[in-house]
Amino acid sequence: MSPWAEAELSALNPLRAVWLTLTAAFLLTLLLQLLPPGLLPGCAIFQDLIRYGKTKCGESPRPAACRAFDVPKRYFSHFYIISVLWNGFLLWCLTQSLFLGAPFPSWLHGLLRILGAAQFQGGELALSAFLVLVFLWLHSLRRLFECLYVSVFSNVMIHVVQYCFGLVYYVLVGLTVLSQVPMDGRNGVVIHCNHRIPFGDWFEYVSSPNYLAELMIYVSMAVTFGFHNLTWWLVVTNVFFSQALSAFLSHQFYKSKFVSYPKHRKAFLPFLF
Repeated sequence: MSPWAEAELSALNPLRAVWLTLTAAFLLTLLLQLLPPGLLPGCAIFQDLIRYGKTKCGESPRPAACRAFDVPKRYFSHFYIISVLWNGFLLWCLTQSLFLGAPFPSWLHGLLRILGAAQFQGGELALSAFLVLVFLWLHSLRRLFECLYVSVFSNVMIHVVQYCFGLVYYVLVGLTVLSQVPMDGRNGVVIHCNHRIPFGDWFEYVSSPNYLAELMIYVSMAVTFGFHNLTWWLVVTNVFFSQALSAFLSHQFYKSKFVSYPKHRKAFLPFLF
């Protein structure tokens, strides 16, 4: 493992501390619930905090002090409204940064640094974060649609603490995704336009991993179609040869420009071509 990776794994930044604390809290709660009934904590407030919806409906009536903090479970839709708006905004910021070179808003940039955003170089993480944010936004949009037009909510309740946690959760998830984008070089300033030999990750195997990744995207779509869609495999074949051509030309360019270009590195397919 490279030194920066070891340092990254060993660092406990604020975001990791939050997720570690939440994980420990839920694990402890689960373990307590697995205890024999006689040993299970009987505190009404504790049970009210960990249960929601139908699991709140027991044989004995809940204390009035607990019912005072009830919020209708149909308010679940608020979680996804917040997620669609907030994570849509983060996705827009990342899109502007990746494709137009625009910097993040200064307040967002500062917040990400405080939370422990990645400080190492690693452009592939920016693309990964972009894809994850897209999936998160689409997931939230789908869940919002389900809450508004599919789900049928009864009169069951959730605790106001659970409601607040749900609101904060999707904000925190979005910030966690965006924090994986290396902050170095996220200000949109072009340092120079000279070509350099890239190293690290997929670059150790092929000259143009972006073209290989493009092919893999289309192959994954073919898998989604179930392997048997001939039309889509023709699309994949077209992508394969077009990306192979581009990769080969780039490979030839690198070899002609740099005498020290790695001999073992292939153009498009690791170890093959």
